[in-house]
Amino acid sequence: MLHGSLKRGHGTRMQPLLETAETVILGKSGQVRLAVACLLAEGHLLIEDLPGVGKTTLAHTIGRLLGLEFRRLQFTSDMLPADVVGASIYDRHRARFDFHPGPVFTQLLLADEVNRATPRTQSALLEAMEERQVTTEGETRPLPTPFFVVATQNPENQVGTFPLPESQLDRFLMRISIGYPDSQAERQLLAGEDRRHVLADTPALLSPEALQQEQAQVRDVHASDALVAYVQSILAHTRSIPDLQHGLSPRAGQALLRAARAWAHLDGRDAVLPEDVQAVFPSVAGHRLQARNTAAEAASPETLLAAVPVP
Repeated sequence: MLHGSLKRGHGTRMQPLLETAETVILGKSGQVRLAVACLLAEGHLLIEDLPGVGKTTLAHTIGRLLGLEFRRLQFTSDMLPADVVGASIYDRHRARFDFHPGPVFTQLLLADEVNRATPRTQSALLEAMEERQVTTEGETRPLPTPFFVVATQNPENQVGTFPLPESQLDRFLMRISIGYPDSQAERQLLAGEDRRHVLADTPALLSPEALQQEQAQVRDVHASDALVAYVQSILAHTRSIPDLQHGLSPRAGQALLRAARAWAHLDGRDAVLPEDVQAVFPSVAGHRLQARNTAAEAASPETLLAAVPVP
């Protein structure tokens, strides 16, 4: 149970962006807010859910509203790493090899159905996501700034999917699911205009430069010693649970603080509260915690939070 109550602030210029996104992605304000917080925290986002619930539309919406250069790459089982990062092709007229950048050279890459590609191709994203660069044939090439990956994946029990390795999952700051819309939102979807047409008429509300200014403000959001100690207590608790294969790493703790700072910034605050940590914890920790028994109640993010005293 959350300590206190979360309130939505109005002192940030991100508020109009959130409200506009919610006119495209109906009835999913929480998921929209988490997605925006993830990018403000300079992280990559994994959206896992059934086909047809709006994963790709959410990625398109965020990219358009933030004014980012956007490319979509459909992952398939026969895709090769070069299809992601690019390759050198011989130019007969100039008698030399020229590098042709792949789709990853963009500000926002939508890696659609990423778990339909083989692990070899999935690994082509690792360096890009961690270092914001690509090394091919001995040469390192920086990626555009800012750079984000928004990946979608179908449930692992669907035919033709390859589970993402832990090293790949850890590169995603957050994992969220969208779920079915509620009755009112679904009625509006069925009776209203196609969401693609709504998105086409939606203007960019920020520029990449303005987004980077927002990210700099997120980095300046204060986390007190008591708050950092609270996060450390959460990490320590996850490492003491027998039902978990392993606890959260220090890098996961850093990710949790970055996400909590972004959540506080969206509320127009310059300091992190325990409620901010609690609000983002399931999305930050859920894909990093593997239960030994899938039915283990003690391994759920909500149960883990409830067991750690709030300062």
